[in-house]
Amino acid sequence: MLTSNRTLKLLVIAVSVGALFAIAPAKAEDASAAAAYKDIEATLGSVPDMFKTLPDVAVAGAWAEIKGVQLNPKTALDGKTKELLGLAVAAQIPCQYCIYFHTEAAKLNGASDEEIKEAVAMSAIVRHWSTMLNGSQVDLMTFKKQTDDVFAAVKTKSQ
Repeated sequence: MLTSNRTLKLLVIAVSVGALFAIAPAKAEDASAAAAYKDIEATLGSVPDMFKTLPDVAVAGAWAEIKGVQLNPKTALDGKTKELLGLAVAAQIPCQYCIYFHTEAAKLNGASDEEIKEAVAMSAIVRHWSTMLNGSQVDLMTFKKQTDDVFAAVKTKSQ
């Protein structure tokens, strides 16, 4: 009986502490959502509805990811390259929202119509060969060795 009472007390304490942790971050997240909305508006001029589809606890994190990578001019990839990559992926998903967004963002970042066509063509080529290799069950280790051999030969030839 003594062990049972102790177990019950520990369970009540654990549930109480868990409830506190569950309540406290929610208020902090709500505040960070409000701050994120304010920053989104300051950065973009408005808060697009896409951000409002997120639960409040996810807004700050989603915005931090976009701002930290996609909108950050100090990353390894420039804005045009990032948006062309986004377009190529969007074409494969496929997602009409993302295709439109990344096409317009690529143009805003200086991509020409020809570069946009090429990004889409590259996504189609990758999809084609992925289908061929996977569907034909080409041995991965053999493929890697052949790829390494081809690149070594190209490198040697270019020197």
